Amino acid sequence: MITNSSLWIWIPLMLAVLPALFKQRNATLTLLAVALGGAWMVDKLTTLALAISVAGLGLGYAIPKLSGYVKNLAWTLLLLWCVALMVHALPGFGNTKVLNTVLTGPMSTPFSLYLNIDKPLVFFALWLAFPSLLGTQAPPHWRNTLFVLPPLLGLLLVAWFLGALKPEFSLPDWLWLFALNNLLLTCMVEEALFRGLIQQTLTHVGGAIFGIVAASVLFGLAHLSGGILLVVFAALAGLGYGLAFHFSGRLWVAVAFHFLFNLTHLVFFTYPVLAR
Repeated sequence: MITNSSLWIWIPLMLAVLPALFKQRNATLTLLAVALGGAWMVDKLTTLALAISVAGLGLGYAIPKLSGYVKNLAWTLLLLWCVALMVHALPGFGNTKVLNTVLTGPMSTPFSLYLNIDKPLVFFALWLAFPSLLGTQAPPHWRNTLFVLPPLLGLLLVAWFLGALKPEFSLPDWLWLFALNNLLLTCMVEEALFRGLIQQTLTHVGGAIFGIVAASVLFGLAHLSGGILLVVFAALAGLGYGLAFHFSGRLWVAVAFHFLFNLTHLVFFTYPVLAR
């Protein structure tokens, strides 16, 4: 594991997610300001990147107060900003490698892990812009929600059957870092975009089935760089996350299912894939 003195900036960034889940705006924005200000002070953010960050977050803050074509234009700009951050296309963000070509086990392929500054900002901007991002207040259908879990985890067995994975138990000493990063800076962001925003918006347009399926297809296509098989599996997993969100009405449930899937994959199977 690679460490340096500037890694502390990810502590307030991760912590900012927690009050956001309870709609505590002041605490969330304070922690986010500490993270961004600290990142700028330790040269993990350039002045340009800080300006880009503040502009996107400010746009998200303003959107609920807008209307008409101005609101549509603002949403277009915000979504372009979100996509650019998701694919790390904007300059000046010091995303930091903390795991360099590590192995979970002898049958696994090596992978590296980065702590990102840019991608997590997507969650906070959407949280500001879309008041219903976290879900509804309707009573959850917990039984239906839990029924989603077995077929979702069963996708890992299908991947084993197809030869992409093999069972391999591992508890690496950096598991805690993977878990924190995956839960708070990866799953939270991806579920906010694909389930909190896209699925809910498309559900209002074409109904629940359309919203769940369309968001899952888009989630799969977001993994196109990993090949067509990964696209298919990501889309199928997205169906599971989408159903969990639909039945529970809570974004945190979709995040929990997404994280549990990824953690089960790492601990009990070759990760990310079987070495050839």
